[in-house]
Amino acid sequence: MVGPVTVSVVIPFYNCPYVDQAIESALGQTYPYVEVIVVNDGSHQYKEKIVPYMPRIRYVEKANGGTATALNMGIRYASGQYFAWLSADDVFDREKIAKQLQWMQQHRALASFTAYRLIDANGRVIGQPSSFWLADRARFFEHMKQHCLINGSTVMLHMDIFRQVGLFDESLRYAHDYEFWLRVLLYHHFQFVPERLLSYRVHEQMGTVRHTQHVLAEAALVQAKYRHISLR
Repeated sequence: MVGPVTVSVVIPFYNCPYVDQAIESALGQTYPYVEVIVVNDGSHQYKEKIVPYMPRIRYVEKANGGTATALNMGIRYASGQYFAWLSADDVFDREKIAKQLQWMQQHRALASFTAYRLIDANGRVIGQPSSFWLADRARFFEHMKQHCLINGSTVMLHMDIFRQVGLFDESLRYAHDYEFWLRVLLYHHFQFVPERLLSYRVHEQMGTVRHTQHVLAEAALVQAKYRHISLR
């Protein structure tokens, strides 16, 4: 008899004051078979916010190495058939896992992402960005080579993806997600769930704000790597 499908939610954590809200949103899913893995990437602040949740999560500590290393460690610890990434400053909607998993199963997809909303440091909604997706994988790949169109905290993947294409590139501290989505697209399309199922927090301490030039430089390296690859 086939058992229930488990989704492993990996939360990389580094000195983030919102981590308790992220954990709460992952544990509060309407879908009952969720494994929450928090990977402490060498944090020295806000660890006390995790303590109340210890009995209900898998907690892993490691030396600081960047988000890609934390994600990869979480994936290695995961026991679920599916993986979902949740940044420590973002928040899942309660039905995020249930709706996204159902969508993937209906479309027989191994990879998917969803629409999302923007919130500020206090959790107030400040924007509803439009998402871009094309049903044609080759055409979507061409657009992705120009810009990263996928928000990492909206992504859900079948674990078979990692067995096929490998893990996140740990040499990339900021554009590891962008490179990985392009690598996945070489083999599989991402289904798009057209519903806002994530609150993406915009605040002054977020990495993309504090390290903008490094992000842009790494993104350029990724684009150069894939520039001459076509799926047509």
